[in-house]
Amino acid sequence: MSAPLFLVGSLPDGERATLAGPEGHHAATVQRLRVGQVVLLGDGRGGTATAVITGAGRSTLELRVTGRRYEQPPAVRLVVVQGIGKGERAELAVQAMTEVGVDEIVPWPAARSVVRWRGERGERAWQRWGSTAREAAKQSRRPRLPVVAEPAPTPVVAQRLAVAAAGLVLDPEAATRLSTVPLPPAGEVVLVVGPEGGLTPGEQSAFEAAGACPVRLGGTVLRLSTAGVAAVSVLSTRLGRW
Repeated sequence: MSAPLFLVGSLPDGERATLAGPEGHHAATVQRLRVGQVVLLGDGRGGTATAVITGAGRSTLELRVTGRRYEQPPAVRLVVVQGIGKGERAELAVQAMTEVGVDEIVPWPAARSVVRWRGERGERAWQRWGSTAREAAKQSRRPRLPVVAEPAPTPVVAQRLAVAAAGLVLDPEAATRLSTVPLPPAGEVVLVVGPEGGLTPGEQSAFEAAGACPVRLGGTVLRLSTAGVAAVSVLSTRLGRW
């Protein structure tokens, strides 16, 4: 089993380090890690450090750092504009896309989104997406946390598509398959995943006017919780990440 990953503000400079705060509590009290076990520390920005536990307190771990590494950012960033859906289903999409390597998730209040993020309730829902991505990154041992951007209305999504190296919109009736569409060597690939009810004609027109290409995954229609992760998986394979 691979060593667990804990996120820290910055990696330790020297050989000795202390893991405290919520991450230290989780490691020492919840996971009950003990002296001699190996852990990973990550700054969420590509840097990781391997460390051996030399002491365990009630909510802290004393560590000896044994190695460090840094992963360069990818040449092509995978950005998914995710139509907002019902709580558990939407959070499952965020979790799974994080695990398979999405670089940024943009919540999109589409016209046919059943759920509306308004006021404090909307703020809490957005924060849950961020927490879900953070925990999924730790579980999958990702050296880089994905960005969970602020919700973007349709005109802003269209602007992202217009300036992207490649703008794509999932559409089960599209003629072009995602597995064959040309991909750029660098820059952002922005992919729109609509809500359960699909895109409105106005949304489709706005995205096509921005230069986005409609693409499909296959002959079946996937749900909001699975379409994005399937698409990111295809793109990760084609870009050589997998």
